[in-house]
Amino acid sequence: MVGAIATIMLVSSMSNRLSRAALDVWARFMRAERMLLDAVEDDLKAAGLPPLLWYDVVLELTRAPEGRLRHRDLQGRVLLAKYNLSRLIDRMADDGLVMRAPVQEDARGAYIAITENGRRLQKRMWPVYARSIARHFAAQLDEHDLAELDRIIAKLRTAAS
Repeated sequence: MVGAIATIMLVSSMSNRLSRAALDVWARFMRAERMLLDAVEDDLKAAGLPPLLWYDVVLELTRAPEGRLRHRDLQGRVLLAKYNLSRLIDRMADDGLVMRAPVQEDARGAYIAITENGRRLQKRMWPVYARSIARHFAAQLDEHDLAELDRIIAKLRTAAS
């Protein structure tokens, strides 16, 4: 009850900037994102594969010139706090998927480089991930829906940048 009262107070006090409809759509949008990501994670787990974030890391490294990125550059490409990324990189290095390589022009810096095992993992994960996207996302939307969603996302990204 307190949450509902706080929401009503928030919406009424910010009526110039935040409508109840906007707040409701925001909440549904965030829940939908979480549900879709959870469904993908479940599919990866059922296939005996690591979490989606591991895929994001190996994909970004695969796409990078020479298969490597500075830690700070990798951080900018994945959605994970810096200290969490360091721990993830440690776990992935322990599994032989990535390795740290020195940066010659910066003695304190290091590249995160993908290994052949990391490349193989990315190739094993992609078919499961693609099927999951198709099943939980693409199958629910027609071409018009996709175009409209793309337009809305572009608008939000422009406003946020």
